[in-house]
Amino acid sequence: MSTKDLMVEVLRLPRTERARVAEEILSSLEEPTGEVAVAWVKEIERRSQEIADGRVQTVPWETARTEILSEIGQRRAGRSSP
Repeated sequence: MSTKDLMVEVLRLPRTERARVAEEILSSLEEPTGEVAVAWVKEIERRSQEIADGRVQTVPWETARTEILSEIGQRRAGRSSP
């Protein structure tokens, strides 16, 4: 199958499936260097320790999602204002 044929097939997929394909392709391009990978491990460990120590509280995904979408909406509205 050619790249062109593949693109035609992918573009026929429902939106959510196209998003999933795009995410997988983009993820496959991300190859963190050793330095970046080490930094991420340290950050994950730091955040995990903060939670374990009770220094931060987690929130349910739906709460976080609602807040994120609200902030994105506000930013988009700000960009479209004259």
